[in-house]
This record gives sequence, C-alpha cells and structure tokens, in this order.
Amino acid sequence: MIETDRRRVLRAGAGLVAAGALTTGCAATGPAAPARDRPPAATTPRPARPAPAAAPAPRRFPGQPAQITHGPRTRPQVALTFHGQGDPATAKALLAQAEKAGARITVLAVGGWLDEHPELARRILDGGHDLGNHTHHHLDINAMSEADAYAEITGCAERLRRLTGSVGTWFRPSRTPTATPLVERLARRAGYPHVLSYDVDSLDFTSPGAPAVTRTIAGEIREGSVVSLHFGYADTVAALPAVLTELERRGLRAVTTTELLT
Repeated sequence: MIETDRRRVLRAGAGLVAAGALTTGCAATGPAAPARDRPPAATTPRPARPAPAAAPAPRRFPGQPAQITHGPRTRPQVALTFHGQGDPATAKALLAQAEKAGARITVLAVGGWLDEHPELARRILDGGHDLGNHTHHHLDINAMSEADAYAEITGCAERLRRLTGSVGTWFRPSRTPTATPLVERLARRAGYPHVLSYDVDSLDFTSPGAPAVTRTIAGEIREGSVVSLHFGYADTVAALPAVLTELERRGLRAVTTTELLT
C-alpha cells in the first residue's frame, strides 16, 4: 500500500514537470537568465558630428590705418558691406542675389541677431563672404562707458567664436561710421587690429526706395570703395541687382573687404 502510493506520487510529479516545460517553451539550453543578468544589447554608436571649420580670424594689414574707410584706389574692386540685422529671409535673399552674380560681400553681424538666427553665421561663411562684429545690442557705442563698450564688442565676439571658431574678420562700431579713440582701443584689445568704416553710405536705412539707393551708390562709388548697406530693408534687396549691374558696367568687381585689402 505504501509502495503503491509512493509510485503514484512520483508519476504525478513527473507529469507536472513535463506540463511546465510545454507551457514555458524552455529551450534545450535551459531557462533564460533574469533580465538583470543579461548583457546589454549591442548598439551601433552614432558617428560624431564634425566640428565646424574655423572661420578666418582678424588680420593686420600693414600700411592701412587703424580705421579703414576704403581700399586701394588702383584696382577695379569694391566692398559691399552689410549691417547684419533684421528679417533672416531678407538676409538670405541678399546672399543668394550676390552669389548668383558672382559677388562676395562683408556682413557685420549684431550679436543679438546671431542669438536669434545662429544658422546664418555659417550660411554667410559657406557662401564665401566675410563675417564680422557689429556689437551685441547695436547701441550708440561711442556714448558708452569703457566697461559697457567693451562688453558690447566682446559679447558679439563670443557669439561669433562659439558659432564659427573665430571672432570674425572685422569690427564695425554701431550707430556711427567711425569709432572714438576709446572704442578703437577696446576693439584692438578684443582682437581686431582695424575698425572698418566706409566711404559710401547708401542711406538704405532711410527707406528711400530702390532707385534712390542705386543712384546714391552709383554717384559715389569708385575703385576701392567700401559701401555701407543693411540686411533688414526691402529697398536694399530690390536695389542690389541694379547695383551689381552698375558695377559690372563700370568694370568693378564686388569682393570681400579682406580681398579688397589683400
């Protein structure tokens, strides 16, 4: 009686083991390891994003004054310089127009504008143009204290360095065509050997209409001229094709300020 009961128990246990194997689908190699003991799944590492190519740094041009208003008058070249601020669509339209005509320009960017549209820094450089510093907040820098003026210059310089690897090729003071001796000295301290001024003011910021902008430039421009223009005005976009056509008619080529002085 005892032996019979013992056999029944053994047979029942074997049946439970077999049923458990079918239910869990165990592999021949044995039960799966707990999740915490499994090795992590192999993953393909993401390729590192390449660092942006460093932009050109400021240069000293021997024989040029601390504040540059124009280049050599002996070569058929001019520099169209744009204050970088305003609607990014306008800026992109101007860049595209210039590039279509084979022209190269110089953009003096406002630091706050770069904060809002950081992609434009690389867009300007990728088009073969010069990129420089036009202060951080575009205030009257000549009227500021030494500390505040220096902060305006370095604030924009830091943003340019972060976005491009360089503080930019040029510094132009804001709200004035020329810098005071103090601002000139502060610009040198920040790494800019020259202050970039101009000898032709297009007056496009007064919104006189595209024909008036073209007439002003055509009436004053000559070999070596540096022209002041702005990104943020529709008149400038409308005038640029006519300006470039006038330059071509006169045998003048629009180049970057660096090329103008090299």
